[in-house]
Amino acid sequence: MGAVASDPPALVGLLAPMPSEMSPLARSLSLQRAPGKPVWRGRIGRTELVGTRTGVGTKLASETTARLLDETNPQHVMIVGIAGGMGPSQVGDVLFPGAVVDKDTGDEFRATPIGAVEPSGRLVTHDDFDIGPDELQRLVGAGFVAVDMETAAVARVCNERGVPWMAVRAISDLVGVTPGDVIDLANPDGTPNVGASLRYLATKPWRIPKLVRLARDSTAAARAAARAARQTLEHA
Repeated sequence: MGAVASDPPALVGLLAPMPSEMSPLARSLSLQRAPGKPVWRGRIGRTELVGTRTGVGTKLASETTARLLDETNPQHVMIVGIAGGMGPSQVGDVLFPGAVVDKDTGDEFRATPIGAVEPSGRLVTHDDFDIGPDELQRLVGAGFVAVDMETAAVARVCNERGVPWMAVRAISDLVGVTPGDVIDLANPDGTPNVGASLRYLATKPWRIPKLVRLARDSTAAARAAARAARQTLEHA
């Protein structure tokens, strides 16, 4: 577990992968978007906030994190959004993972919390949205409780720069339940791919109820993660 900071950081950099994750975060923290830029700014207590979207996946997350650090020099970075649950995790759970692992390299990164949050649990990051039953069983057996596509990339860049980081992730769906091909319904920046969505619905109409439920649960999870981020910063 990382050390608990005794004083609130002067500037926290906020990252959210998709618009559907950034929007509730901006509302929850009363962030204002800079004119013509995908950057949001605000303040909570003595802490200044600056946020931006990473897009989906490790490559975009790495690039955006490096740019955020270069341009704003935050004292702490927080990535906020949704994740897929496994093992004991249930839809709606809010997690502050203590350890994040890059599935491709096996590298593990430890979170440093803000305030009194006590990170716990292991999250795995990778770009392959579809996890088969055997791999799921191995991951659960290794103690992983969630999966996402950005956090380890953010953590790697922060560690290289000596900047503490933490993650706030809420479970939107369960690994093995959500079809792996739904990732193709979003563009790399996280906006909906309308053409792909229409083709998907036309060719797989039996999945419409599951997609409706996924959309509802994802929206609720993004809001829960945003609320948890606000509460964490309020009590820093």
